[in-house]
Amino acid sequence: MEEQDVNWTTAFLQEYKHGIGIFSEKMPEAARHFNAFSEACFNDGELSKKDKQLMALSISIVAQDEYCMVYHTKGCVDQAASEQEIMEACGVAAAFGGGAALRQAVTLVQDAYSDLSTTKH
Repeated sequence: MEEQDVNWTTAFLQEYKHGIGIFSEKMPEAARHFNAFSEACFNDGELSKKDKQLMALSISIVAQDEYCMVYHTKGCVDQAASEQEIMEACGVAAAFGGGAALRQAVTLVQDAYSDLSTTKH
């Protein structure tokens, strides 16, 4: 990836992937089981992959998990969630999580969505 193509969101996701890679090398069985479980949870079912990503985004905002906020914003974009759908998920998180959730939604999620919707990922 060329340097000019790396925005804040891409760099943030690369940092996370690097950390997961190290964890996977040191704890391969745990990582394999966790990844298999997570993938199964996000498969289409009665809820679509997009709905599950929107839910995960809301939960990550309430939990104030910055890596998951960016990761699941990307998941929402990858599943063709609109900006309005993402903002509604942020609103639900804010209603449930109060001011702390709203502060995360109006900064990290909006910045990540902006980066992800204007670049190829």
